[in-house]
Amino acid sequence: MSSETRVLTVLVTGASSGIGAEVARQMVAAGHRVYGTSRNPDTVSSPIPGVVYVALDNADYRSAEACAEEVGDVDVLINNAGESAAGVFEDTPMAAAEHLFRVNVFGPIALTKAVLPGMRRRRGGTIIMVGSMLSSFPVAFRTNYAATKSALKGYAMALRREVAPYGVRVATVEPGTIATGIGGRRTIHIADDSAYRDEYETVAAATSRNEERGISAHKMAETIVQAALADNPKPLYARGNRAPIVFALRRIAPRQIVLDLTARVHGLKKVRP
Repeated sequence: MSSETRVLTVLVTGASSGIGAEVARQMVAAGHRVYGTSRNPDTVSSPIPGVVYVALDNADYRSAEACAEEVGDVDVLINNAGESAAGVFEDTPMAAAEHLFRVNVFGPIALTKAVLPGMRRRRGGTIIMVGSMLSSFPVAFRTNYAATKSALKGYAMALRREVAPYGVRVATVEPGTIATGIGGRRTIHIADDSAYRDEYETVAAATSRNEERGISAHKMAETIVQAALADNPKPLYARGNRAPIVFALRRIAPRQIVLDLTARVHGLKKVRP
C-alpha cells in the first residue's frame, strides 16, 4: 500500500527544534503518527501538537534501544539529530573527534539497527539519513563534521542494497546552508595561538553570512518528507546552495576545481602546496 494512503508511524530524531521540528510538524499535518526525540522530552520549549516526545541521546547507544522499544513498530525513521562542529583540524583533540563521530554517526547507526529488524520482518520501511552538502563539497575547518556526514552517507549507500530485498528503503538527504541559528550552537576548536587563525576566521565569517541567507528549515523539511514518503526514494537528495547547479558541476568538473570553488565560496584563495 502506498505510504500516501495509510497512516505511518514516523520517528524523527532531534525533533525539538530546527529541521527535525519542521519535519515532525509536516508529518503530523500529513496525517501520520509521529514520535520526536529529544535528550530531555520534558523540557521541549515549543512542543508540536500531535507529536509524542521520547528520550534519545545519540551519544548513548543504550538509549537507542530504549527509544525503539518505547515507540514500537516504526515505518519511517528519520535520523536527523546531530551536532555541528568547526575548527582547526590540528587543534581538535582526538576525544572531540571521537565524540562527534559517536553523536553524528554511531548514534544514528545504533538507532537504525534497533528499528531495522522490525522493518525487515514486516517487509517494509524507510530510513532517511540527514547528512550535509559538506560531505559532497568539503571545506577547510569543517574536517571532522564533513567526515561524519560522509560516513553516514556511506552507511546509507551500502545499506540501501543490503536491505532492499526485504522492502526497506534507505536514502540520504543533504541540506545546504540552512537558516536555523545552528551557528550559535556549533562546537569550535581552535587554539589561542593557532597558526591557522586568520583563515579560520575568514571561513567562519563566510559561513555566518551564508547561514543568514540560507533556506528555511521549513523548505528543507519538505525535501526530507518527500524522500521519506516516496515509494521509490532516490539514493540522494539535496537542497540549498543551488544544489542542482553545483551537483551538475561536480559531475563534470575535475575534483580539484570543485574543491577550489568551494573554498572560494568560503572566502579562501586558491593555494597549491
